Amino acid sequence: MAPPLLLLLLASGAAACPLPCICQNLSESLSTLCAHRGLLFVPPNVDRRTVELRLADNFIQALGPPDFRNMTGLVDLTLSRNAITRIGARAFGDLESLRSLHLDGNRLAELGAGSLRGPANLQHLILSGNQLGRIAPGAFDDFLGSLEDLDLSYNNLRQVPWAGIGAMPALHTLNLDHNLIDALPPGAFAQLSQLSRLDLTSNRLATLAPDPLFSRGRHAEASPAPLVLSFSGNPLHCNCELLWLRRLARPDDLETCASPPGLAGRYFWTVPEGEFSCEPPLIARHTQRLWVLEGQRATLRCRALGDPAPTMHWVGPDDRLVGNSSRARAFPNGTLEIGVTGSGDAGAYTCIATNPAGEATARVELRVLALPHGGNGSTEGGRPGPSDIAASARTAAEGEGTPESEPAVQVTEVTATSGLVSWGPGRPADPVWMFQLQYNSSEDETLIYRIVPASSHHFLLKHLVPGADYDLCLLALSPAAGPSDLTATRLLGCAHFSTLPATPLCHALQAHVLGGTLTVAVGGVLVAALLVFTVALLVRGRGAGNGRLPLKLSHVQSQTNGGPSPTPKAHPPRSPPPRPQRSCSLDLGDTGGCYGYARRLGGAWARRSHSVHGGLLGAGCRGAGGSAERLEESVV
Repeated sequence: MAPPLLLLLLASGAAACPLPCICQNLSESLSTLCAHRGLLFVPPNVDRRTVELRLADNFIQALGPPDFRNMTGLVDLTLSRNAITRIGARAFGDLESLRSLHLDGNRLAELGAGSLRGPANLQHLILSGNQLGRIAPGAFDDFLGSLEDLDLSYNNLRQVPWAGIGAMPALHTLNLDHNLIDALPPGAFAQLSQLSRLDLTSNRLATLAPDPLFSRGRHAEASPAPLVLSFSGNPLHCNCELLWLRRLARPDDLETCASPPGLAGRYFWTVPEGEFSCEPPLIARHTQRLWVLEGQRATLRCRALGDPAPTMHWVGPDDRLVGNSSRARAFPNGTLEIGVTGSGDAGAYTCIATNPAGEATARVELRVLALPHGGNGSTEGGRPGPSDIAASARTAAEGEGTPESEPAVQVTEVTATSGLVSWGPGRPADPVWMFQLQYNSSEDETLIYRIVPASSHHFLLKHLVPGADYDLCLLALSPAAGPSDLTATRLLGCAHFSTLPATPLCHALQAHVLGGTLTVAVGGVLVAALLVFTVALLVRGRGAGNGRLPLKLSHVQSQTNGGPSPTPKAHPPRSPPPRPQRSCSLDLGDTGGCYGYARRLGGAWARRSHSVHGGLLGAGCRGAGGSAERLEESVV
């Protein structure tokens, strides 16, 4: 009987306490304590009659509807300091009696619209210490009327669901500190009459919009709930926009100014009211005059300085405020862009810069150049509408808008930087004022326009990017049906082509440099060899000159001190040794035994050396007056 009885007890809801948890049944309320148990998920066998469930300091990663199903009596649920990253839709759907939900210290990055659906009587919601970057606008809708405490501190929130928070009449405490909030919408807290504590510490607020909530001081007797306001740690810009808050003379004294430089670091409540000043707008630069061709884009620019930063507006030639539309767009930085200009867009535009200190204006003149009209000035119906190259190119790509009779566009003679665009004459019945080429490349998405006369059927594109893919479309500009109509365009065709890669000039230059280097090296070797050869010939010639017979000395006498001089002995003259015979010479006589040009040149040097020495020998003999055998006489 034991197993059927156990099943009966489980079916009746009297489940046993989960094994790792501690269950306490005090005063008819069951508390299940499962903190610090190393749980990876919510125990499935938790008693459904539990009033208090503590699952803090575990490792639970996700929550879903089965985890708390049929726990209609649960009042307090603690899931703090887990690893929860996801909460499924209606995970708390059955917790209709829940009053307190603690989800702090987890890893939640986002709350969807259905993540917190179910607890209609929730009073305390703690979501601090997560990684929340987004909260869906309807995440708090089920408990707007009952919530008293909301803690969203220590997250990554830049925006919060202000509409939902402003609709919580019972809210007492709102903690938004240590987030990334940089602006508060005007009147965000106007309906929170019960709010007694607002913590905006350590955000990125530079200014605060006027709100009646902040006028409730802590010592105001007439206030239903004196407000404790904390907004220290924000980069407050202490100018005239915060003068309303300074005049409240609140007792808070921890807020400091971050700017302007003259007030940086000073306590907010001690700065005199006269120093909370602003600078009126000053337009620093703007477009003076702009000329555009009819049907093209016009961009008007206007830049202004001031403290605080001015808000920019544009007024058109018809004295109406220019707003965003399908044809025009005004940017916050002061730029006005008109997509397709017509004759009605011409005129004087006014740029207006405003801030709390005043306003400044500047005038911009826009002139739209009308395209030349055809001979008859009108055409038959069936023409397309205004020019829109994006729509035309898309239509051509899908094969929807170009009739088969219209000629194709071809790009030939493509080089690295140029290409020849050619097209046919088209239908003779359609008048054409001029052609317009529009193209861009894969290297630059900027669309380039070229206007071609109607008499031309080819155009040479220059200054292209080497090795790039190009998309090109040709449009024919047709006359308008009436003076107020915009110029019509007709897509003749599109083409895709690729330019050739750049010529590898570096390789040609390298070959040229290498060839020049080899030429210089070979020339240097030849010159060096010729110099060595010349030096060798000179050395050989000198050696041949030094091999001649030495000069003889005759009639040498010695002088004594009074003694008789010895009788000199007569020496028979020596005959010079026979001159060595050369094997060849430079003469035209004997050339059969030559061994080469070097030997003949050496012989010439030897012959020249012998003739010089012979001349010197004869001159010495004739100058001494003696015979040829006696050249010199020495006295010792």
